[in-house]
Amino acid sequence: MIEVPRDRFEELVADALDGIPPKLGSLMDNVWVRVSNRSRPGLLGLYEGVPLTERDTYGGMVMPDRITIYRESICRISDSEDDVVDQVRTTVVHEVAHHFGIDDARLHDLGWG
Repeated sequence: MIEVPRDRFEELVADALDGIPPKLGSLMDNVWVRVSNRSRPGLLGLYEGVPLTERDTYGGMVMPDRITIYRESICRISDSEDDVVDQVRTTVVHEVAHHFGIDDARLHDLGWG
């Protein structure tokens, strides 16, 4: 396990989001990304919301979708900051893909599982 301070970890999450191709990033709609210090058993990240592919009846005063990246969980499985950087990137891409309606099976097929 490696300890990465929260502010540094948040920078890594921001860098991972900045690494999303601009054409794809511009399609993200009503989604909030946050870092949680607390972990959830078995989870590195979590997407909660209505995927873009299911938003035909979506609208009005709907709360934003949420992507949570779990700092403790990622640090716990990492041996170095480079490992944290790689895992944050993978986790951010994985959860953003859920926002676009891509399920876990397809993400595993694509190498982002």
